[in-house]
Amino acid sequence: MSAFLFVVPPLVGHINPAVGVADLLLARGHRVAWACADPGLVGRLAGDRAPVFPCAGTVPGAGEARRPPDLRGPEALKFLWEWYLLPLAEAMAPGVRAAVETFRPDVVVADQQAFSGGLVAERAGLPWATSATTSAEFSDPLAGLPKVTEWLAERLAGLRGSVGDPAGDTDPRFSPHLVLAFSTVELAGPPAAGRGGPIRWVGPSITARPAVAGFPWDWLDPGRATVLVTLGTANADAGGRFLAVCREALRARADRVQGVVVDPGNTLGAVAARSRGDIPSPDGTGAPYGAHPSPGHDKDLLVLPSVPQLALLERVDAVVCHAGHNTVCEALWHGVPLVVAPIRDDQPVVAGQVVDAGAGVRVRFGRVTAARLGAALDAVLHEPGHRAAAERIGTAFRAAGGASAAADSLEQLAWEHR
Repeated sequence: MSAFLFVVPPLVGHINPAVGVADLLLARGHRVAWACADPGLVGRLAGDRAPVFPCAGTVPGAGEARRPPDLRGPEALKFLWEWYLLPLAEAMAPGVRAAVETFRPDVVVADQQAFSGGLVAERAGLPWATSATTSAEFSDPLAGLPKVTEWLAERLAGLRGSVGDPAGDTDPRFSPHLVLAFSTVELAGPPAAGRGGPIRWVGPSITARPAVAGFPWDWLDPGRATVLVTLGTANADAGGRFLAVCREALRARADRVQGVVVDPGNTLGAVAARSRGDIPSPDGTGAPYGAHPSPGHDKDLLVLPSVPQLALLERVDAVVCHAGHNTVCEALWHGVPLVVAPIRDDQPVVAGQVVDAGAGVRVRFGRVTAARLGAALDAVLHEPGHRAAAERIGTAFRAAGGASAAADSLEQLAWEHR
């Protein structure tokens, strides 16, 4: 039996892939613990089977970490590093050290954006693995930005001096022991030179999630194609215009297409389900599960603040999204082609991977028109090459082993360092 400490940022898309791996390790008799700046979030996603060590750190979108919604490109990436990722690493480090001292792990599993995990493990002389929940870093997204690259190297060196081993030289994004990449080369392509230590391409960690009652499954019309539109959990403040364009494009195809739009910020001005009384609450409290669009159109377009995405992907024909890594991988796992509209961060890189693999069409998030979006939708729905590419990648994902392959690799790492 070994002990594994998962160090994760308070980001849903970075915790979810690790949950399946942690659950398998627990089922195999190992000890597991978590360290995170939002223990409640880990508890909601991972359950209560493993202890969570609290760390300091800002939750995304709060205080100085609240990024202007119109910030794009290199400026958005620099903001993410300067105002969130680097301060988060400094803030989390004492909690991670306390977790290491108390839990005494054999292996630390550090998310690629939770730098304190790898640096604290390095300083303590512990083997550690990188959990790369997005594949964007393997292509070196800053390769064309030498000044930003130099700035980042200086900041990481300073972080190492305060948190890690000052004599070390390992990039905290890439463990020299093991890098778990939750993708495959069929989507991500081969990594750029010098990006990481031994990489294990395990594919997405797709595991069952707690059932959510209340989704109106009988609303889905089997006689029409179903399109899911989602911008993830972190882009509610930036998506109003884009969701309105999607609504227009979907309604123009209502004779053959129906849409499910995830709108957590209620930017489409939907009517609360409670006022209509036709979509039940998920918890029986009377709070609305979701919302319909304006009366008269609810047979064509369903607007909800959240959906059971994995279950829904088994029933949809295309996905329109921001090219978030988890959403893309979950869609492709189900063989569903995509229309991708990247906003910032790793999303342009992931969108490029989708297009290069032939599994989708890219549109411009801030400028796309309903006509252009509709044409992209028509392409992924009716041109068979996109679905064939999505199904090919899904097959590669399953063959890679997912959470089971990741757990096997972590067990091997623990064994090698006994």
